[in-house]
Amino acid sequence: MGLTNQSTGKAVVSETALIKNQNPNDIIIAIAGNPNVGKSTVFNSLTGLRQHTGNWPGKTVANAQGKFFYNNKTFRLVDIPGTYSLMANSVEEEIARDFICFGEADAIITVVDASCLQRSLNLTLQILEVTRNVVVCVNLIDEARKKKIHIDLDELSLQLGVPTVATNARKGQGLESLMNEVDKMCRGNTKTFNIKTDYGDLIESSVDKIQKYINNNDKVSNLMDPRWLSLRMLDEDDKLIRKANEYLNINDVNSHRLETVISEERERIFQNVADKNYISDKIVSEIIHKSDRIYKQCVKLQNKQYNKTDRLIDKILTSKITGVPIMILMLMGIFWLTITGANYPSELIAAGLFSFQDKLTQFFACAPLSNWIGNMLVMGVYRTLAWVVSVMLPPMAIFFPLFTLLEDVGYLPRIAFNLDNFFKKAGAHGKQALTMCMGFGCNACGVIGCRIIQSPRERLIAILTNNFVPCNGRFPTLIAIITMFFAGYISSPFRSFISSLILTLVILLGVALTFLVSSFLSKTFLKGIPSSFILELPPYRAPQVGKVLIRSVLDRTVFVLARAAAVAAPAGMVIWIMANVYINNTSILTHCSAFLDPFARLIGLDGVILLAFILGFPANEIVIPIIIMSYMNTGSILELESLTELHSLLVANGWTPITAICTMLFSLIHFPCGTTCWTIRKETGSFKWTALSILIPTVIGIFICFIVCQIGKLILSI
Repeated sequence: MGLTNQSTGKAVVSETALIKNQNPNDIIIAIAGNPNVGKSTVFNSLTGLRQHTGNWPGKTVANAQGKFFYNNKTFRLVDIPGTYSLMANSVEEEIARDFICFGEADAIITVVDASCLQRSLNLTLQILEVTRNVVVCVNLIDEARKKKIHIDLDELSLQLGVPTVATNARKGQGLESLMNEVDKMCRGNTKTFNIKTDYGDLIESSVDKIQKYINNNDKVSNLMDPRWLSLRMLDEDDKLIRKANEYLNINDVNSHRLETVISEERERIFQNVADKNYISDKIVSEIIHKSDRIYKQCVKLQNKQYNKTDRLIDKILTSKITGVPIMILMLMGIFWLTITGANYPSELIAAGLFSFQDKLTQFFACAPLSNWIGNMLVMGVYRTLAWVVSVMLPPMAIFFPLFTLLEDVGYLPRIAFNLDNFFKKAGAHGKQALTMCMGFGCNACGVIGCRIIQSPRERLIAILTNNFVPCNGRFPTLIAIITMFFAGYISSPFRSFISSLILTLVILLGVALTFLVSSFLSKTFLKGIPSSFILELPPYRAPQVGKVLIRSVLDRTVFVLARAAAVAAPAGMVIWIMANVYINNTSILTHCSAFLDPFARLIGLDGVILLAFILGFPANEIVIPIIIMSYMNTGSILELESLTELHSLLVANGWTPITAICTMLFSLIHFPCGTTCWTIRKETGSFKWTALSILIPTVIGIFICFIVCQIGKLILSI
C-alpha cells in the first residue's frame, strides 16, 4: 500500500478560493497552515509538482492543485495560501478561509511547525472549529529534535481531538503515515472528539440563539460547524457572511429574524461590558489561552535557549547600525562572484554557438531558399539568439543559485525587515523588498513575485517600480562600460573588486529611485495608507544545495532564458532587416539613428545608442552588439575580441566619460524589456498600468541623463 505521485506538468493555479473538482471520484484534500511551516514542501513531496518553496513567508498566494495516488484512490491536493488566522484581514487569509469553509474538501491537512508549535496552534484551533475532518501534520520534527524540543504526539492528539503525525517533509519522512491517517479520515474510520473553545456565558448564550436559525440549513451542516458560523455572524464578519449567503443561502432562512437576533445579542453584550470590541477580543484571547494550555501540556523544552544562536545572528543582521551595511556588502559579494565567474563560461558558450553558425550557413545554402532569407535566419535570428544565450546563461546560472541559497537559509526576510521602515515611509509595503531582490535576477520574475503583497494598491506600486533595479540582461552593458571607462585603468587583481563596487553604487541609485518613485505614486496616482503585516523571521536553516541548484536552474534560469529567447528571435530578424535594407544607399538602421541623434545628444547619448536601447526592447542583452554593428556598419550583430577593441571603437565614434555615465544611467533607468512588459500586462490585466510602467522610468531616465549631461558639459567648459 505504497504512495505514488503524478505530476500534471505544472500546478493548476486558481485566483478564487473555490476549485471545482472535475472528477467526482477524486478526493479533495486541502493543505493549510501558517506561512513558512513547509506546506508547499509537503505538497511537492506528495504530488511531485515543483511548487516554489522558500524559507520566507508569503510564497503561496493562490491555490495550487496537484494529483497523487494512494491506496488505489486518486487524491487531489490543494495548497492554499499560508495564513495566521481565519479572521481574514488580507487577500491570502481570505482565499485560505474561503476554501476551508466552502471548498468542499473531504479532509484538511493542517501543517504546523514542530519548532514553533505554540504559534501554529492558534490557526489549528480555528480550523477545528470549522470542521473535524482534520489531520494535524507536525512538520519540521527534525529541527525540533535538534533544538531538544520534545512533543508528546499522543497527548497533542488527545487535546485537539484529531490525529497528529510527525513529518520531515524535506526528506519525505512520515508522509506514508500522514496519508494513512488522511485515507482513514476520508473513509470515515477515524474517531474525532469535539474539543470546543469556551468563550464565556455571555457569548456562548448568544451563539446558541443565533445557531437555532441556521441549524436546519443542510448546506451549512455539510460544510462547516453551524456553531462556528454563528460565532462569526455575532462578530459581524461581513466578508464571510456575504460568502456564506452566496454559497449557502443563509439569508433565505428566516433572514429578517436572524438579522434581528444578531443585532439584539450584540446590543445585549454591549450593555453588559460597554466595549464594542469585546466579542473580537474575547475570541482571540480565548484561542490564545487555549493554545498556551495545550502547548504546556504537550511540549517539553530540554534546552530553553534553543534559539539563542539565531537571536545572536539577528542582532547583527537586523541591527539598525550593521543590518543595512552588511546587506550592501553581501549584495556586492554576489555581484563580484557573478562578474568574475561568468566571463570564462560566457566565452566558451559563445565560441560553441557561433562555431555552429557556419554549419547553419552551409545548410541554408543547400536548402531551396534565397540567400537573403538564409542570411536573415542565420545572421539575424540565430546570431541574436546565440548572443542572448551566451551573455545571459552564465550570470543567471551563478546569480540565481546564490540568490536561492540566501532564500533557503532564511536571509531574505531579514532584508525585508531592514528595508521595511524605508518602504513604509515611501507609502509602500515592506514585502516590496523581497520582490525588488527578485528583480535583480529578472524583472519579470520580480513582477510575478509581487503577488505576495496583499494590498492591490501596494502591489501596483511594487510592479511599477520593480524595473528600477537592473536585471541580468542589463548587467553586461553596465559591467562593460564600468570596466572600459572606470575600472579598466586599475591593475588586474583589483579590477573585479572596483567593478563590483561601482556596480553596487549604481544599483543603490536604482534602490533610492525605487523609494522616491514609490513615495510619489503613493501620494498621487495610488494614494493610500501603508498596510500593516506580520513579517515572520524564520529560523536559519542549512540550505538544501542539491535542490537549490536544480530549482534555480530549472525553475528560474531556464524559464527566464526561454522567455528571453522567445522575444529575442523576432527582434534579431527585425534588426537584420533594418541593417540590410537600404534607402538611397543608406540602411534603415542608419536613417533611424540619424533621426534620433539630435534628441539623443541632449541627454548625453547619440542616435546609435538610443536606437540600440529601442531595438533592445525585446532583450536588453543585445544593446551592446547593436551599437557595435551600427558603428562598424555591418549587416549583423557581432562581438569584438576584447573590451580594449570595443573601447577603441567607442572612443573613435565620439564616446567620452560623460557618454559612458549617461549610457549607464539610461541602461539603469529606462523602459522594461518586452518580457517584463508582457508580464506586467498579465499581472495587472491593464494596458494603462503597463503603459505607465514604461513611461515612468523612461521619463525619469531622460530627465536624469539630461541633467548629468548639461552639468558635465558645464564642468568641461570651465
